[in-house]
Amino acid sequence: MKMRVAVLLAVIAMFCAADAQKCALDGLMSSLTESVASAVLQKVTLSCISVSARGSLADCPAGYKPTGCSCGNACGSWDIRNDQTCHCQCANQDWTAARCCKIALK
Repeated sequence: MKMRVAVLLAVIAMFCAADAQKCALDGLMSSLTESVASAVLQKVTLSCISVSARGSLADCPAGYKPTGCSCGNACGSWDIRNDQTCHCQCANQDWTAARCCKIALK
């Protein structure tokens, strides 16, 4: 199977190299890619929530991942720890917020 895919890709590359200005397969490949992406995106949904906590740490609930953090006291330095927790790096933080998202099947 891997060999067939490799041969197909080699044939496409040779075919397109003959006419670098316009490859006849460009439209087909683009349409195929768009169709597959559209089919996948129709089956999933992105769900996001905001979580805030006192101090320098804000944990996302199970199943969610932090996508961004916000810190009190005008602190702009933060990081994400253990793929689950927003951490504000400035001293004496009064609050920390996390934007937590998950991808789910519809």
